[in-house]
Amino acid sequence: MTPDEALEDLLATRWSCRAYQDRQVPKPVIERLLTLAQRTASWCNTQPWQVIVTSGAGTERFREAMTEWARDHPAEFDFAPPAEYRGVYRDRRRASGWQLYEAVGIERGDREASARQAFENFRFFGAPHVAIITTDAVHDLYGAVDSGLYVGTFLLAARSLGLGAIPQAALAGHATLIRKHFEIPEDRKILLGISFGYADEAHPTNSYRTARAGLDEVVTWVE
Repeated sequence: MTPDEALEDLLATRWSCRAYQDRQVPKPVIERLLTLAQRTASWCNTQPWQVIVTSGAGTERFREAMTEWARDHPAEFDFAPPAEYRGVYRDRRRASGWQLYEAVGIERGDREASARQAFENFRFFGAPHVAIITTDAVHDLYGAVDSGLYVGTFLLAARSLGLGAIPQAALAGHATLIRKHFEIPEDRKILLGISFGYADEAHPTNSYRTARAGLDEVVTWVE
């Protein structure tokens, strides 16, 4: 397999994992994952990301705190989410959502069931580990972009090691709780969380894959 074919395989077989086996990832495997992710490119090699990784009882304490908090508190982000999705971006978002709902048998219009599924974000979909990604506040947008690149590398590294993972903006929506729980200083902004572990590939939520736009939809050639 050539290098580009190996990369294509990782990109094509990675998915957002929403169900996990009940077993811990050995620490050497997590360290290998983080070592690979640390090779991420960044502006002037600033590497503005910092990562908090939970395991075992640490994950369970965070899971309990997050589910209790999320029931009673509205979303509050360090980085504002999109005000709305329009046109093709809205269409792609809806298509992805309906794939999930169809996989788990949620009918259109069943808001109670869809809300229950959405709340699984705060249980980390049963994952044994969570990585909280923060960036230096003064780097602002540049730090967010660099740390977003780190997230992409992290996801591919996880796949290369046989792990499932899912980046979750839903967790960043409760930045106040995360900052308090992990004693994160005010000079750090919370970008998102990544739940990860060994995927339960037999679970319905892991049975579908999303599509990607063709080059004709995203590329403008100038010759």
